[in-house]
Amino acid sequence: MLNVFYTVDVEVWCDGWNDIDSKFPAAFQSYVYGPTAAGNFGLPFQLKLLSDHGLTGVFFVEPLFAARFGIEPLREIVGMIEAAGHEVQLHLHTEWVDEGRPNTILPNSTHKRQYLRMFDLAEQTQLIGIGLDYLAQAGARRPNAFRAGSFGFNHLTLQALQAHGIVHDSSYNATMFGPDSGLAPGTLLTDCCAFDGVLEHPMTVYDDGFGRLRHAQLTASSSAEMETLLWQALERGQSEFVILSHNFELLNPAKNRADAVVVKRLEKLCRFVSDNRAHFNMSGFHGLNARTVQTQPLPLVSTRWKTGMRTLEQAYRRRYQ
Repeated sequence: MLNVFYTVDVEVWCDGWNDIDSKFPAAFQSYVYGPTAAGNFGLPFQLKLLSDHGLTGVFFVEPLFAARFGIEPLREIVGMIEAAGHEVQLHLHTEWVDEGRPNTILPNSTHKRQYLRMFDLAEQTQLIGIGLDYLAQAGARRPNAFRAGSFGFNHLTLQALQAHGIVHDSSYNATMFGPDSGLAPGTLLTDCCAFDGVLEHPMTVYDDGFGRLRHAQLTASSSAEMETLLWQALERGQSEFVILSHNFELLNPAKNRADAVVVKRLEKLCRFVSDNRAHFNMSGFHGLNARTVQTQPLPLVSTRWKTGMRTLEQAYRRRYQ
């Protein structure tokens, strides 16, 4: 049995930092609900699709925007996720730290620091506590898992999480900041492992057949690749498989139409896992009986022809978005 985590980073952006107060209401509707002429393809669509297949998703919710826009929009997001029976976990994008009105996040932080790793241990600990408090105010069950925005964490982050009793982290991404995070220097993390009371659940990555690493994400991996990699991870005896998505990922870049290719990828993924639930367990972190590995496996491997087919599929997406 392979533990599969379908993780969704839930974020609201105003596509820049100018005039964000007037832009936020429309941005919230676009990023959260995803209205199009063909219907909504945002967060509620993903929640329903998972629920219809009896699957549990993990939704890493970014709460720091509430320091600017209040708790009600955050409560709306938390409410719909928990009402649908899925998990709310903590996600932090530190670009919001200097945007509070008044600056109630870190009063002495007056400039943008894009990644959590740019903050010292005391600041990271404080920010995680603030994020937890906002989610509590929004009515969320207390999170036991965390992901840093843009995977921009470092080894200090795990100490900060431990201080708050958060025992699961999914911030390590070998295609981004993972290798230079200070966590397990010289070792590429690809499967569940423990560090001083915190379990690290790395993003699943794979060699695309040309020596390039990709992480398992709906917008970056075809259905054929994803299914092959899931079987491969199972056959290798890996502990888990971590997939990335976002609340707005089923939309085109302009967010005015559904991305039909990515919608089909999610539909196929849900059917595949549901049809093969004897082998794949898609669930969350609450009550998780995690199995750590003693030796980190090499990245999974796709084939050149599947990479080629995905490249054609991606070209089609770009042409018809």
